Amino acid sequence: MISYIKGTIRHIDNKLITIEKSGIGFDVFLNERDTEKLVEGKETEVFTELLLKDKEIELYGFLSIEKLKLFKTLKSISGVGPKSALDLSFVDSLEELKSLIEKGEIKGIGDKKLQKILLEITGKVKSINNKIDNDALSGLISLGFKKSQAQEALKKVSNEIKDTEQRIKEALKLL
Repeated sequence: MISYIKGTIRHIDNKLITIEKSGIGFDVFLNERDTEKLVEGKETEVFTELLLKDKEIELYGFLSIEKLKLFKTLKSISGVGPKSALDLSFVDSLEELKSLIEKGEIKGIGDKKLQKILLEITGKVKSINNKIDNDALSGLISLGFKKSQAQEALKKVSNEIKDTEQRIKEALKLL
């Protein structure tokens, strides 16, 4: 398993880079937006996912762990392969991807596949948001607030705030 490479970029080609580490060149697939940020000859770090296909080994890379997690989530959706998941992993979150799909701003992937992705990630987004709110609610209750008070305050906190700690801080301002 190759989960991380820190080395010098020797070649950049659209969605593929060659990164050298200890005299070995690794070909790593990246999305186009990430390759545009890189410069040949510079050292960089790439978080990777190694995939074994029939007779091939492919290495997919990301400039942050969050993007790698997003890729893994997208790849887990039935009918979404690693290349499509890589193309979609340019966003920062599932919520942002959901919004872009709803607005029709994603190109290069068929409508049926996008609808399936939208359906799948809508459930995942709700699940993530519920966990964040449950954690924030528990935190407020542990601070001595009644459950009903804490729930009302959390309802008033903007849904754009995803960090549990920040949601608690905003709710405290309302209590």
